[in-house]
Amino acid sequence: MKRFVLAHDLGTTGNKATLYDEHGHLIGSSFSGYGTDYAHTGWAEQNPEDWWRAVCFSTQHLLHESSVGGGEVAAITFSGQMMGCVLLDEQARPLRSAIIWADQRAVEQQAWLSERIAPDEVYRITGHRLSVSYSLCKMLWLRDHQPDLYRATHKFVHAKDAIVARLTGNFVTDHSDASGMNLYDLEQGTWSPRIIDAADLNPDQLPELRHSVDVVGHVLPAVAAEVGVAPGTPVVIGAGDGMCAAAGAGVVREGAAYNYVGSSSWIALATDAPIYDPDYRTFTWAHLVPGMFSPCGTMQMAGGSYQWTRDQIGVLEKQAAAALGVSPYELMNLNAELSPPGANGLIYLPYLLGERSPRWNPRARGAFIGLTVRHTRADMIRAVLEGVTMNLRVILEAFTAQGAQIDAMRVIGGGARGRFWNQIMADVYGVPVHRLAILEEATSMGAALAGGIGVGLYPDWSMIETMNRTAEVIEPNPAAQAVYDQVFPIFEAAYHALLPVYDMIAALD
Repeated sequence: MKRFVLAHDLGTTGNKATLYDEHGHLIGSSFSGYGTDYAHTGWAEQNPEDWWRAVCFSTQHLLHESSVGGGEVAAITFSGQMMGCVLLDEQARPLRSAIIWADQRAVEQQAWLSERIAPDEVYRITGHRLSVSYSLCKMLWLRDHQPDLYRATHKFVHAKDAIVARLTGNFVTDHSDASGMNLYDLEQGTWSPRIIDAADLNPDQLPELRHSVDVVGHVLPAVAAEVGVAPGTPVVIGAGDGMCAAAGAGVVREGAAYNYVGSSSWIALATDAPIYDPDYRTFTWAHLVPGMFSPCGTMQMAGGSYQWTRDQIGVLEKQAAAALGVSPYELMNLNAELSPPGANGLIYLPYLLGERSPRWNPRARGAFIGLTVRHTRADMIRAVLEGVTMNLRVILEAFTAQGAQIDAMRVIGGGARGRFWNQIMADVYGVPVHRLAILEEATSMGAALAGGIGVGLYPDWSMIETMNRTAEVIEPNPAAQAVYDQVFPIFEAAYHALLPVYDMIAALD
């Protein structure tokens, strides 16, 4: 019986293959890494052949370790890094290295395009700012600098789409990945004729748009043995990694929201309509669920701030943790609990790498504000957690100011493990925090959910409630919430007061 879903998550550092059974249980996973080439400042490229090798290796290793035959796989499905640019020929072979999401080289192309279509019009069409981060400007850079390769390209696709094309011979993408290209009309659910015309693109070079649950082809006999599955295995397109994480977190209906906490962090919702922020602070993706949307805001250094704190301030905890065989973050949390809510008036601005949404300020810098002789390391550690969470509240309030209703906040990611930080989140956000049973497999789980629905193995999106249950609900503490409601305006004022200082510091670089 074909009762397993094989989900691949093509991330930035490698591919993780995961296997789920017909009940939605996680059977096992296998990871295969690959590198990124940073040939010049602002450039970031990966070799799609490395992706293919990682998919083949991780599939074979996972099936072997799980004692599952390739013929038992009901569907292969994908999550993948978004906003990249992969050039494929008609045989689905890459013509050059992929330009990935982190690449920032196409500054001149962004400026050129902004003269042909107003950036605010791009935002209203796509739900995203006009930016070098998205696929469109990367495509324009290739047209300007490698015109022969540009003309030879059959389709421009994303990471997961390149693997799907090689598996099936079909060139498709899903709506969520399409919405990260600066080319997609969010409300119409189509490629935007207005932007295509302004950019002077050939629409025939864009892949076909399909829903995330669609079976878009079957594994070709020519590649089946290399991958390790049976010829004819259905392939479900899946979605971009951020949207797969939303589904894996159970954010599949209006009013649901989740907070991913890793090195970076983001808050995203499920809504029936896009949210267009008047100041362009947030952006909106197409959701996995057809007809739904996922407004989102992302900060740069969330868990990254706590990692910096571990290395620079938590040296004692780091040493003690090594001796005790525990996580240094556990000891840091215990120390931070010695400080009261508000960290005795100490405020931390978490801008160690500039900031994305909602600030959109690469010149922003981190700071401790209000530091006095009476402050302790406990205050500093707590202030870091509070500062990161305050910054995420700025994103949250950008949504609620536009009428979004948020009942609770689901938390996923490695940074969501600590109950102490979960409590700070509940108190700062003012809503219950739901810590999920599975924190770090949400992305692959969302892809598996789409795959299982696509082949009829899972009934519908509600299956996620079986796959990833709520392990604990943390309610806001009214007293702490009242403190944070007083601190938050100070946090906001501190950032805005330092804007001219950031510019002065930047002039020193």
